[in-house]
Amino acid sequence: MTRIMFVCHGNICRSPMAEFIFKKLVREKGLEKDFYVCSSATSTEEIWGGVGNPVYPPAREELARHGIGCAGKRAVQLTRADADKYDMFVGMDSANIRNMHRMLGDGASDRIFKLMSFTGRDADVSDPWYSDRFDIAYRDIYEGCEALLDHLTGKGK
Repeated sequence: MTRIMFVCHGNICRSPMAEFIFKKLVREKGLEKDFYVCSSATSTEEIWGGVGNPVYPPAREELARHGIGCAGKRAVQLTRADADKYDMFVGMDSANIRNMHRMLGDGASDRIFKLMSFTGRDADVSDPWYSDRFDIAYRDIYEGCEALLDHLTGKGK
């Protein structure tokens, strides 16, 4: 089983979108038993008193437009202990990558990737928190998740 942690800044927009998009792709291919997928944040901005905020409503609505639910998901923070629990850490942008290296330590360096790198582009997934373009974030994340799954199943470029 491949254990994947998607990571963004707050774990209320991009990384939960990636988590649930990837889960849907895996389910459609009948590969649920081959993957364990979750998401986390590099910051604690969306976690109050130990309880994370739910997926941001516009992100949840964008997922719903594509038939994807994310009920019950709440923000959690990435921790150094996660380095021993996951095979891959997939960030949404360059800042996430820098923060993951710092938070997870040198032992995880070879397991940290930027999502869009699987598409052959070194692009960041634009943060819809600032752009308000959840449709563009969805499109990029979907493309990245498809490419990641193809890579992991030997169908990638």
